[in-house]
Amino acid sequence: MRLPNSVFFRAILMGSAVVLTLPMVLPNPAMARAAPDSFADLAEKLLPAVVNISSSQTIQAKTNGPGAGPELPMFPPGSPFEQFFKDFMNRNRQGNRGEPAPERKAQSLGSGFIIDPSGYVVTNNHVIDGADEITVTLQDGTSLKATLVGRDESGDIALLQVKPDKPLPSVAFADSDKARVGEWVIAIGNPFGLGGSVTAGIVSARGRNIHQGPYDDFIQTDAAINQGNSGGPLFNMDGEVVGMNTAIYSRSGGSIGIGFSIPSKMVKNIVAQLREVGHPVRGWLGVRIQQVTPDIAESVGLKEATGAMIAGVNDGGPADKAKIRNGDIVLKFNGRDVKDMPALPRLVAESEVGKQVPIVLWRDGKEVTVQATLAEKPSDSALAAGETGGKADAAKPLDLPGLGLKIAPITGDLKDKYQIGDDQKGVVIVEVAPNTSAAERGLKPGDVIVEVQQGEVATPDDVRKRVDDVRKENRKSVLVLIQRRDGLQWVPLSLTAEKDKKPG
Repeated sequence: MRLPNSVFFRAILMGSAVVLTLPMVLPNPAMARAAPDSFADLAEKLLPAVVNISSSQTIQAKTNGPGAGPELPMFPPGSPFEQFFKDFMNRNRQGNRGEPAPERKAQSLGSGFIIDPSGYVVTNNHVIDGADEITVTLQDGTSLKATLVGRDESGDIALLQVKPDKPLPSVAFADSDKARVGEWVIAIGNPFGLGGSVTAGIVSARGRNIHQGPYDDFIQTDAAINQGNSGGPLFNMDGEVVGMNTAIYSRSGGSIGIGFSIPSKMVKNIVAQLREVGHPVRGWLGVRIQQVTPDIAESVGLKEATGAMIAGVNDGGPADKAKIRNGDIVLKFNGRDVKDMPALPRLVAESEVGKQVPIVLWRDGKEVTVQATLAEKPSDSALAAGETGGKADAAKPLDLPGLGLKIAPITGDLKDKYQIGDDQKGVVIVEVAPNTSAAERGLKPGDVIVEVQQGEVATPDDVRKRVDDVRKENRKSVLVLIQRRDGLQWVPLSLTAEKDKKPG
């Protein structure tokens, strides 16, 4: 008796009988989809819809006053390098005859893709940020001046428009939620300004948070992405845009196989809003949140560390009106699980403004469901000013005359904007006036004032009082301790300008 070779068996001779013992039937093993023989046909079809974007910005050279010339690298106060660099920059700021240096043009190169034959182009906001002129170059070399329709700084998305003589080739968005880890993708863009270039790889991971903003949900890919690829599309094998290439992880500036793309679902949603109203429209709940740690979960009776814990509620905001309170843990939002803290801002932002949504909370050892009607997320300036529909005078920015600073309490929204840690204490800088001591010392929005004159500060009023006390002592400067991502630094700020002012 002959059996197929594919059947494994064991023959046991028992007298004159042969007994066949067949193995247990196992599930079919996972089968990998074969790699494409070539990406050439797909690339040929898609390349015409991918464009090069160049932008220029005029930089006015300054020849006197604080902040003149290029920005001074930050050194510890009193460092010999500080004066060396000041002298070096002053010498290079003027020509041989002492004449002011001329204006110069700063150039930026990136990529983009056409989503409408009439001339709408999508790219990253950082590709065109601050540009005086934007030029879109098609694959055939045609250059078109572009206008900015709208942009989303938090999401790093911008929508441009050009006016072509004829309909342009365009591409469509895919549903990025269906993109699976391991699927083939190709990236097309303008690396190092070389022109249209195609690279291939796979989806390496989903849902990456690289701490670029409050809505991080990147697709990670090993398709080579380099400088100049920003704003270019990441395509699936159906020729649809599954993501917009935005960032890379690299120690050298070149690709090491770790690139990040904004999912097409987010891009498509924001682009529709930019096209319709010129700015992003996001849902807003009005809460400050923190991560649920295993210790917190155990203390409140949760079986596992999941959800987002409410650490603050904006007076008069949607959460306040829904009776959400400090200590509640959000487990589900509008029917979707909130697995960790970063998930909640994304889910809220994606939701329709004015829509009432169910929110499942963990409160007093049991699940409670409340209904909240989402509002539109206020602008950053409105959030800093506390203009959120309720009592928020304590959050209003405080102007510090003579120092050129506006400061505010560290609210949840400002934490998201400036990527400030949950346990950070102090007062955040929200505005720095040019040509001031603060600007000269390199202070920037997002820096946190931890101490003033070696005394801790918790509110803007604490800072003001300590600065006033120093002025009363007729000191020429006040010493502030600044917390940045790279650590703490003491910075002396001049008080002379304010002291010398006369009443008007």
